[in-house]
Amino acid sequence: MSERKVLNKYYPPDFDPAKIPKLKLPKDRQYVVRLMAPFNMRCKTCGEYIYKGKKFNARKETVMNELYMGLPIFRFYIKCTRCLAEITFKTDPENTDYAMEHGATRNFQAEKMVEEQEKRVVQEREEEELNNPMKVLENRTKDSKMEMEVLENLQELKELNQRQAQVDFEGMIDRYRDLEKSVKAREKEEDERETKDMLERVLVKRLRDSDSDSEREEESSSSQATKPSSDQPTDILTAAKPTETQGASAGGVKKAKVESWERSVGTLGGKGLLGSLVVRKKTAVAANKPRPVAAPAAPTSLTDSKGADSNNASKPVTTQNGSSSLSLLGAYSGSDSNDSE
Repeated sequence: MSERKVLNKYYPPDFDPAKIPKLKLPKDRQYVVRLMAPFNMRCKTCGEYIYKGKKFNARKETVMNELYMGLPIFRFYIKCTRCLAEITFKTDPENTDYAMEHGATRNFQAEKMVEEQEKRVVQEREEEELNNPMKVLENRTKDSKMEMEVLENLQELKELNQRQAQVDFEGMIDRYRDLEKSVKAREKEEDERETKDMLERVLVKRLRDSDSDSEREEESSSSQATKPSSDQPTDILTAAKPTETQGASAGGVKKAKVESWERSVGTLGGKGLLGSLVVRKKTAVAANKPRPVAAPAAPTSLTDSKGADSNNASKPVTTQNGSSSLSLLGAYSGSDSNDSE
């Protein structure tokens, strides 16, 4: 099986390449190529602008009887995108550029026109110097004069630069920096002063608020002090004394009925109850003739019950003299009434 991509071809032994017929094509034949516009141009027919880089399907041909150093020159035919007018331009290997022939005008070629003008001036001068030696002398004098003017202008520029160089730019920059620092310091001081003033105002306000609060507290305390208290702790000590008609036994009986809050807290008001805390010396008559009296209601706590109170009250406590402490307590409670009698 033969190879699909054959590199070597078979040539028969009687092969003669001179016998191969050649195509006789004209030298100025045209080829269709794809190219881009080499420069900006404007159509002369409709005024349409064709920018550089726009793609065209162009026809290419070789320019007859035109060569540059053995290089052929090619011509291109394109059509305007608006009116389909034919535009032609060709290569310019001398200037490594393209030259417009007809159908459009080239835009933005001022630099090229200046260069062409300078070239023409140089060529005309060379032609004149070849035929006229006096022209050579005139041109030399003009050149020397031009050089002197250029040197004078250069000297003036140098002097101007020296005068500008005398300006102390570093000093100016330093002064500007110092000014900027002073401005920043002044702004910082102003900010600190403002913050200090604000803090002082806040402190004064707080002091005023505290003073007003203390004044209010003083006023409230003074009002509480001046207000008469209806419920003083010593009011119970100034309770009514037993009447003269009541005896020692009656002083213990009148305390039998007490209020509920006295039972829970404990009685502190009657002299009969406080007598157990103070022992008063009795006379001989009172000691010889003790009078039995019923025991007053003893103070109870929250945990005591009524039954316990009655049992404890019914049990008299005897002393050394044979009389009970309850009788002495009753005698003490009724002593004031006896003395008053």
